[in-house]
Amino acid sequence: MNRLGNITFYADDPRALSHFWADVFGYPRLDWPDDIRAQQHDAGLTDDDLDRRGLAEDPDGRGPRLYFHHADGAKDGRNRLHIDVSVAPDDGQHRASPAAVDAEKDRLVALGASVVRLVEQQWGAWPERYWQMRDPEGNEFCLQ
Repeated sequence: MNRLGNITFYADDPRALSHFWADVFGYPRLDWPDDIRAQQHDAGLTDDDLDRRGLAEDPDGRGPRLYFHHADGAKDGRNRLHIDVSVAPDDGQHRASPAAVDAEKDRLVALGASVVRLVEQQWGAWPERYWQMRDPEGNEFCLQ
């Protein structure tokens, strides 16, 4: 059976974007440990090479593993794929309250995200309410 490996982002600043997404999910910010940095230097890589990669990984292995690779050009156009970030329910319910989602939106904006719009609509029998947002490099995601 296959399993999800990485969700990969092309980024202008992979290290900074990996730190943003680590903060979104509450993961530790990862950088190259000195021993691995030295090993990579010995293998011919430079600090610039190392700065062209980043990682945000759940230390418990439950959440998604996000990998960041340096982009060869600027992001142009809308993403064909985006991440939905679900706020943890604050009262044991199936979904987080609108107030909890709004508070998380404010936290992500303080980290560098931007708001595109609030979507409140009915889709058949289901109400939908979520924030359409962008990370610091313009990649779209939804917060619900």
